[in-house]
Amino acid sequence: MTTEQSAAGSSRPDGARSAPTDPGPGTPGDSAGRKDSDPAGTTGGTHTTADAPAAARDRAGTGEGKPTGDAADTADPATKADPAEKASTPGAAPGTAARNGKADAKAGATEEAGTANVKAGTAETGKAATEVGTADKAGTADAKAGAADKTGKAGTGTDGAGKGDEKDEKAAAGKGADGGDKEGTPDRWKAFASAPEPVPSRLGRAARAAGRAVGRLLIHEWTLATLASLALAVLLTWPTLRYPLHTLPQDYWDPSLQAWQMAWSGHILLTNPAQLWQSNAFFPENWSFAFSDTLLGYAPAGMIGTGPEAAVLRYNIMFVLAHALAMFGAYALARQLGAGRIGSAVAGASFAYAPWLLAQAGHLHVISNGGIPLALAMLARGHGWSLRHGYRPERRHDGWVYTGWLVAAWQLSLGFGIGLPFAYFLGGAVLVAAVTWFLRRWVIRPVKRPFGRRLLIADLVGGLLFAGVGVLLAIPFFTVSEAHPNAKRSIGDIAAFSPPASGFFTAPAESRIWGELHEGARASLPWHPEMTLLPGFVLYALAAGGLFFSVWKLRHRLLLLAGVVVTMVLAMGTRFFDGTFTYVPLFEHVPGWNGLRTPGRLMLWTTLLLGLLAAGAVSAFAARVREISAERIPSWPSPWLRLATLLPLVLVIGEGLNSTPHPIVPPQPAAMRTVNGPMLVLPSNQSLDQPVMLWSTSRFQDVVNGGSGFTPLQLDDVRRVTLSFPDQVSVDYLRVLGVRNVLLMRDQIAGTPWEVTIDAPVDGLGITREEIGNVVVYRL
Repeated sequence: MTTEQSAAGSSRPDGARSAPTDPGPGTPGDSAGRKDSDPAGTTGGTHTTADAPAAARDRAGTGEGKPTGDAADTADPATKADPAEKASTPGAAPGTAARNGKADAKAGATEEAGTANVKAGTAETGKAATEVGTADKAGTADAKAGAADKTGKAGTGTDGAGKGDEKDEKAAAGKGADGGDKEGTPDRWKAFASAPEPVPSRLGRAARAAGRAVGRLLIHEWTLATLASLALAVLLTWPTLRYPLHTLPQDYWDPSLQAWQMAWSGHILLTNPAQLWQSNAFFPENWSFAFSDTLLGYAPAGMIGTGPEAAVLRYNIMFVLAHALAMFGAYALARQLGAGRIGSAVAGASFAYAPWLLAQAGHLHVISNGGIPLALAMLARGHGWSLRHGYRPERRHDGWVYTGWLVAAWQLSLGFGIGLPFAYFLGGAVLVAAVTWFLRRWVIRPVKRPFGRRLLIADLVGGLLFAGVGVLLAIPFFTVSEAHPNAKRSIGDIAAFSPPASGFFTAPAESRIWGELHEGARASLPWHPEMTLLPGFVLYALAAGGLFFSVWKLRHRLLLLAGVVVTMVLAMGTRFFDGTFTYVPLFEHVPGWNGLRTPGRLMLWTTLLLGLLAAGAVSAFAARVREISAERIPSWPSPWLRLATLLPLVLVIGEGLNSTPHPIVPPQPAAMRTVNGPMLVLPSNQSLDQPVMLWSTSRFQDVVNGGSGFTPLQLDDVRRVTLSFPDQVSVDYLRVLGVRNVLLMRDQIAGTPWEVTIDAPVDGLGITREEIGNVVVYRL
């Protein structure tokens, strides 16, 4: 055991002092007696009790004892070596110089060692302990061991001085070179140490934090759900984006009208917002923008680009995005209600790509339904409510409530055909919430603020905002209804579009899986585009399974089933016992309901409820797979089990595959870019006028042509009178109407009266005739 080890192993931390006459194990004689057996300067014999105070001093100098200056003050005077004694010891001064590692070998090293020992007993503990520790370290033969033990033991220093052999001198010199403590000599082992990490700058730290935040964002569930929804929308609507400037899905009639609607709203809001409802079509009618659902919520997109090609591109992009939003919204709603990821994906895919929606590919206002489940998900999240876990007040957040009401108002602005039932559903939900609040506040276990003041304010403000948007949008439609009595629907109109029960099991022709197989069933339907209402056989099967095996409680399953039955009955219109107790009361007594021409579109709610039932079943199945996997060793699901959880999603997506046609949009005639309005384009009818509206998006000049859910009486008169154009009667009529130019298209006149009169002379009519491309322009 070395002297240092013995001192360190002393059990007297209190700094007890021994007699000053006890020389201790560090005397010259002791050192000399062990020189041969202990050439490294270590001691192998038994030590005296003087080691204990020496250990106390060691701890005081090296920090192993008490961390305060008191340790130095209580150092044992017995360990303070006498300068005279040290001076009489042969080789003491050279040994001290070697131990100190000093290159200059000062002559007064012995006195300095004694002075250092005296300083060890002073209150200035730090410096004295360091100097004595240096002397102690130099006294060991092992340079590294001496560097580790900075005990400052005077006896050890004396003992080292007695060993003045060459080996000890070299060890001491090596200590000085390695440590470099006194002379600042560089450490030659430093090159082998690991390089210190560079301290990043403030900009670097900010960049690193931003990178971590972006990384977390990219792998977040909602980011992945958004990307998956977009990718699936592009694939399942293909080839919509193959030629997005020149083709439209389904046909080019209603899509042309809706492309014009988006273009007009964006254009007029940038140029003259006060004239929003006075569109350039149906000249000279007023409130003409309210002749059909407006897609006003897409006005920001309409502000980008001009002309027919930009309008077609815009329509195709919004068509794809509408599918993505529908899937994402239904996914978010299912997740908020408590379904798992795979189950929620099934609900989202079945809602966005149900086979019956393929027949609605030409109606963007029907496809644009994703705001319904998304708003419901946000409102449920803001209220801290889920179907699976009930009401949890600690999870409520008024910010989500505001956002949910905003999304609901935006959905309403896309059209009343889908938005009106949604508005009444929200009204019913608010009524139920108000009754619940009253019961919890005053009747059943009264709570001072059941929903919280901030949440109540958010609902009031959001509800008023939603209602205000609804009223402002409804005013033009009520005005049109009063000015055009023929725009009002009748029970006979509803009966013509009411589907029979067989329609719920019949797919449209656009379904790639079932289209050809159901051709015979479609032939038996009076108007199959609005009567083929199959939501998917896979969805039916999953929803049926969800009645018996689900994560939802039994009462919730029964409520979802009741909702499915009610919405199916309403979707049948007058086909369910003539609608006497179902659809007809709504048609006659609920404001705005008589404007809904096609009850089959209520199948949207049936599909959503079926998707939630299916999500419950798939979520329960996925949870069971996890339980089985946990019992395996190792606990990891087999590939077949993984495939089984994805199979329902794959099957639902498979039923949504389409064979939708994408016809080329008729190109814009050059005359539409140069001729001013007001103008009339002939021939004119519902189908031909919708492309004319699209062509007018280059300049938005006034045109008499127009297509909508109904035909104004004045437009009927124009079409009837101009069958003989050009003649004096039709010319005078158009002049009174305010028309200044008439465009007659040669490629559309086959089989019409204009096939004969297009080249007739116009002398005596006071008009001029000019040909621009394949269009004959008559200037009145």
